[in-house]
Amino acid sequence: MNKNLKGFMLLMVLAMFALVAAACGNEGEAGSGSGSGVDVGIVLPTKDEPRWVQDEQRFKDALADSDYSTEILFSQGSSAKEKENVEALLNKGIKVLIITPHDGAAAAAAVEAAKADDVTVIAYDRLITDTDAVDYYVTFDSLAVGAAQAQYLVDNAEGTDVPLYLYAGASSDNNAFLFFQGAWEVLQPKIADGTFKIANSSEAEALSDTKELDRDQLSKIIGQVTTNWDPNESKNKAQTHLTSVGEDLKGDVAILAPNDGTARSIADVFASDSAVTNYTITGQDAEKASIQYIIDEKQSMTVFKDVRTLVEDAMGMAVDVLDGNDPETTGSYDNGAGEVKAKQTDVIVVDEENVKAELIDSGYYEASEFTGIE
Repeated sequence: MNKNLKGFMLLMVLAMFALVAAACGNEGEAGSGSGSGVDVGIVLPTKDEPRWVQDEQRFKDALADSDYSTEILFSQGSSAKEKENVEALLNKGIKVLIITPHDGAAAAAAVEAAKADDVTVIAYDRLITDTDAVDYYVTFDSLAVGAAQAQYLVDNAEGTDVPLYLYAGASSDNNAFLFFQGAWEVLQPKIADGTFKIANSSEAEALSDTKELDRDQLSKIIGQVTTNWDPNESKNKAQTHLTSVGEDLKGDVAILAPNDGTARSIADVFASDSAVTNYTITGQDAEKASIQYIIDEKQSMTVFKDVRTLVEDAMGMAVDVLDGNDPETTGSYDNGAGEVKAKQTDVIVVDEENVKAELIDSGYYEASEFTGIE
C-alpha cells in the first residue's frame, strides 16, 4: 500500500472517531448553556410509581425554553444504581445535581462525589441525611402532610375507642419519619383521651402517652407498621392485621395510610372484611387512581402536593445557581450533619367535597380522565 493511500485511510479513521465522540457527548437533552455536556443532572428513584414518571416530563418541560440542558436517570429502587447514575452524570460535566434518594442515608456517598466535583446538590422531595454535601432541599412541608392526614381522621371520628390502624412509609426514607411524626403529634392527644384505640402496633401503644417522639421511638413504631411504599406489602400487612384482631377492633375504623399507592391496597383489604362497617383512610400524592377511588368513596382523602410547583422550584433553584445567583429559601432542615437550606411548598387536603375545584378546575387533571365526577 503506498504512503498516500495509508495517509488517506488514517485521516478517514480519525474523522470517523471524531464523529462518534461528538455523538456520545450529546446524549443529554439538546441545548447546553456551556456549549458542551449536560448542565443539570436529575436522578429520580423509580419508574414504577406514576409520580416519578410524571415528574420526568415536568422536568423536561421546565427547561424546554431554556439554554440549559438536562438529563434524567432512574435508579429503580437501588442505591447502587443511584450512585452509578450520579457518576454517569458527573462524567457528562453537570454543574447542578437534583436528586430524589432511594435511601436518604445511602445516597450520601453519591452526593459527596458530586460535591467533590464542585457540583451544587439539590435534594428533591426527600432529604439526604448524614452528610454536609447537600446544598439545598426542595420539599413540601412533610410534617404538615402528616398533620393534615391525622386531622382528617380526628375530624371524622365519632364516639370513643375508634380502632386506629397505623401505617408508615419506608424506614429508609426520612420523609416517612416526618410524615409519621406530623401525624402522631395530632393523633396522640386523641389516643390519650380515648377517642382512638391503637389496633396494630404494640410499640405505638407503649408510647401512647408521649406526644413528641424522638428518632429512636419513631423508628420502633415505623419498624412495625412500615409499608416500604409497596402496595403488595401494604396489602399483606393489612390482611395480617385484620386476621389477628377481634370484632372489637373492626366496625367503624380509622386508617392512617402514608400515600395513595398504599392507601388503595389497604382500603381494598378493609372493604373486603364484612366486619368492617365503615373506614376513613388517608392518602397522599393525588394519584389519578386514588382520585377515582375518592370519587367512588373507596378512599377518603389525599394530600395534594402540586408537584408542578415543586418542579418549578427545583428548576428555578438550579437556574439561579447556573446564573450565579443565590436561590431563595424559606427554611431549613437538620439532616444529621447540619442545617440544609430549604424551599417549602404548601399542601392541600382533597376529598370528595373539593376534588373538582382543586384538581379539575385547576387544570391538574382533565374531567374526562374520571368517571362519576360532576
